[in-house]
Amino acid sequence: MARQNEIFVSSVIRRACSPSMISLSPGERIVNVEVDSDSVAAHLADGRPVSVPLAWFPRLLHATPEQRANWSISGGGYGIHWPDIDEDVSAQGLLRGVPAAVPRRRGAA
Repeated sequence: MARQNEIFVSSVIRRACSPSMISLSPGERIVNVEVDSDSVAAHLADGRPVSVPLAWFPRLLHATPEQRANWSISGGGYGIHWPDIDEDVSAQGLLRGVPAAVPRRRGAA
């Protein structure tokens, strides 16, 4: 049960893109995104780049370069959305180093 709660909390943090749900400063809004075959880099309003391994996000890792390039800034600047693969990543998750939760297989204990 503790592991399920850990996965749920990680998923909530990663997907929390609403400014009312997170405590980030205006300088931590995402203004640009770069995705290559190895990493996702979010450029913040305060000038900081935040780069994390692409492997942290399996949907992005397995997406085509075209799908990775089709992103939009969401959540008032506090998130990134990839509509082709239905992936969402929050600025808070990137800043805290929170990789995507690995989905559990049905029937797994």
